[in-house]
Amino acid sequence: MADGGTSSLLPLLLCLLLFHTECKGDTLASEFRKKPNFIIILADDIGWGDLDANQAEQKTNNTPYLNVMAQQGLRLTDFHSPASTCSPSRAAILTGRYGLRNGVTHNFGVNSVAGLPLSEVTFPQLLQKAGYYTAMIGKWHLGHNGAYGPTNRGFDYYLGIPYSNDMGCTDIPGYNVPPCLPCDSFCPQVIRLKRRAHGGCYSKMGLPLIENNTVVEQPLNLWTLTEKYISAALRIIHNARERGKPYLLYFAPAHMHVPLAPPLTDSTDSAYAASLRELDSLVGAVKTASDETDGDNSLIWFTGDNGPWEQKCQYAGSVGPFRGTWQTSKGGGSAKRTTWEGGHRVPTVAYWPGRIPANTTSSALLSGMDIFATVLSLAGVEPPTDRRYDGFDASNILLHQEQRGREFLFHPNSGASGKFGDLQTARTGKHKAFYITGAAEACGGGTGQQQLHDPPLIFDLDHDQAEDTPLEVDTPEYQDVAERIARRREELLWDIASDQSVSTADYSTDSSAAPCCDPTQPMCRCHTLR
Repeated sequence: MADGGTSSLLPLLLCLLLFHTECKGDTLASEFRKKPNFIIILADDIGWGDLDANQAEQKTNNTPYLNVMAQQGLRLTDFHSPASTCSPSRAAILTGRYGLRNGVTHNFGVNSVAGLPLSEVTFPQLLQKAGYYTAMIGKWHLGHNGAYGPTNRGFDYYLGIPYSNDMGCTDIPGYNVPPCLPCDSFCPQVIRLKRRAHGGCYSKMGLPLIENNTVVEQPLNLWTLTEKYISAALRIIHNARERGKPYLLYFAPAHMHVPLAPPLTDSTDSAYAASLRELDSLVGAVKTASDETDGDNSLIWFTGDNGPWEQKCQYAGSVGPFRGTWQTSKGGGSAKRTTWEGGHRVPTVAYWPGRIPANTTSSALLSGMDIFATVLSLAGVEPPTDRRYDGFDASNILLHQEQRGREFLFHPNSGASGKFGDLQTARTGKHKAFYITGAAEACGGGTGQQQLHDPPLIFDLDHDQAEDTPLEVDTPEYQDVAERIARRREELLWDIASDQSVSTADYSTDSSAAPCCDPTQPMCRCHTLR
C-alpha cells in the first residue's frame, strides 16, 4: 500500500519540480528584463548641424540611420556637452559633476601619469556593482596608467585608443590639416634627412590600440579601426543573453576627430562626409543588433563630446545656425574650445522602442552630465550620498514627453578664454550670459582677443541663434536675467567651494608613462591583436 502510494505521487512530484524550475527560470528572465540595457554612443568633435534631421532644409543624406533613429525615438535639440573639449567633457559625463568638482578641467596627454581622480565615482562603476556587465569601446582620454585605465573605472571590457587619434603616428595617416606624417618619418635617420616637424599629429610615438590593459597594436591601423570596433560592439550585444546580465556599452568612436580615415566611394566625395556616413553606419549596425536581441529593453543614447574643430577647415563639421557671429566678426572661431553655442550644442538622439515615444522632439535644456543621473534612475541604482552632483534626471523628458529641463546650465572655459574649468558662461531658459568671451583658432589661423564683460553680454537664443546681437543692458529683460544668473552663479560657486568631495586631478607628466608595446622597437611597434 505504502509502495503503491509513493509511486503514484512521483508524477505529481515531477510536475511540481518542473513547474518550480520553469517558474524560477521565468523569474530570472523577468529579473533580467527589469533592468534595462544602456548603449551610450559618444561621437567626437561632431557639429549640431551634422545630423541631417537637425537641418532638414539642407536636404543632405549623410546620416540616414540616425535620421531613422530620430523618427523612431526622441531628438533633443537643446542638448549640450558638459565642456567644449575632450577630457573635461568625458569626465563630467561619467561622474555627473562639473570639472571644478571632479578635477578634470583640461585634456590629459600621451605622457600623463594620472587621469580622472580615483576619488571620483563613475556611473559604470555603480552599474557594475549593481550586477551589470559593462564594456567600453573607443576613446577614453581620462588616464591610461594603472588604476586610471577603463577596466579600473567600471568597465569589465575595454577596446580602444587611450586618447585622441591625432596623439600618435600611424603608418598610413588619415586626413588632417596640417597632414600627419607616417611613423617612418620619425626615425632618427629620416628626421635628419627630411628635417620635418611632426605635422598634424602630436606625438612621435605610434598610436596604440589597447584591449583591457594591454597594448595589442602599435601603431594601429586607422583604416580598419571602425571594423574592429563594430565587431567588438556586436559581440557584446549579441552575447548579452548568454551572460545573463543587463549591460552597459559605452561606445566612443574616433569619428569625427581628425585624422579622418573613411572609405571614399568616389573621387568627388569629401573625406568629412564619408567619415560622417561611416559613423552613421556604425550607429545603424549597433541599433540593428540591439533591435534583434533585446531592443525593447535597451536605451540607445547618441550624443557628442563637443562641437567641431573649426581650425581643421574642410575636415570640421557644421555648427548649423549656431555661428557665434558676435565673436567671429571680431576674429577667430566659435566652435570647439569656446563657450559659444557651436562649441557645446551637440546632436543628440535617444531611442528605446516601446518606452520613448516615436518621432518626438524636445527643446528641454539638458547636458551630457545628465546621462549620469538619468541612467542610474532608470536602472534603479542610487548614487553615493557622500558627494554633490550637477546632473539632472531626464527620465521624464525621455519617457513621458516632459518639456521642462534644467533651469540653469553653466558652460566651463575650455581653452579659448579664461582659466580652464571656470564657469563664466551660463544659460537660463532662452537667455545666455557671457562674463568672458574668446575665440578658438579658425580655419586659416585667425584668433580673437579675450574680453571680460562686466556687466555680462546676454543673448536671446530664441531670436538670435547666431549669438550676433546682445541685449541692451538698460532693458528690464536684461536686468531680470542678469540678476537671476548672477545669483545662481554665486550660489553654485559657493556650493563647489564648500563641497568636501571636490577632487584635484594630477596633470604631471613623465615620458615613461606613454603607452608602449615594445620599447625595443621604433615607435613601440607591435601587433598582437587576434
